[in-house]
Amino acid sequence: MPLPFLTADRALQADGRAEPFPPPDHDPEHWRRPYRPGPWRVGAAAVLLLLASFVLLSALIIALAGSPVGAVICAVVAVLVIALALRLVRVGVWVSARGLRQVNLLRTTTLPWSAVAAVRTVQQPVRWLGLPRTVQGQALRVERVQGAPLRTLLSDRNGDFLGRSETFERAADALEAWATEYHRP
Repeated sequence: MPLPFLTADRALQADGRAEPFPPPDHDPEHWRRPYRPGPWRVGAAAVLLLLASFVLLSALIIALAGSPVGAVICAVVAVLVIALALRLVRVGVWVSARGLRQVNLLRTTTLPWSAVAAVRTVQQPVRWLGLPRTVQGQALRVERVQGAPLRTLLSDRNGDFLGRSETFERAADALEAWATEYHRP
């Protein structure tokens, strides 16, 4: 069964670089992530799903013991943990012909290409795996036409690219190519 939120949904050119643009017969409304989620993000989601299975098992045991209220509470907690795991896998940057979408754990920011002034890679302190500790690294920044820049889109130290610097470079190049192609001043 294909899981579209786990695949990069992009073609590779003969030299191995990502083809950032959709094929001509592709739906322009389709949002795609130009890179695959990293092992840290997928591993954290897997641990959350494992935890949810234990909570569901405890809900079953509590229900069989005769406490339906406790079973319902456990089932609700398990559903929330499953939703958190799925949202964690969807976190990242998504693009389409309409614009750029930054999906965070609790919120999503969507910018049309006309509101994007520049997309560039910069050297700056970045958060290591999203923790408060910062280290020097590369980050992909989006500057808006009006207003403050978006929060850092990608960094080479986040859950998708830690230990995969070549993948970060390909993803940054693909996002910069999308911005160049679809930016209409």
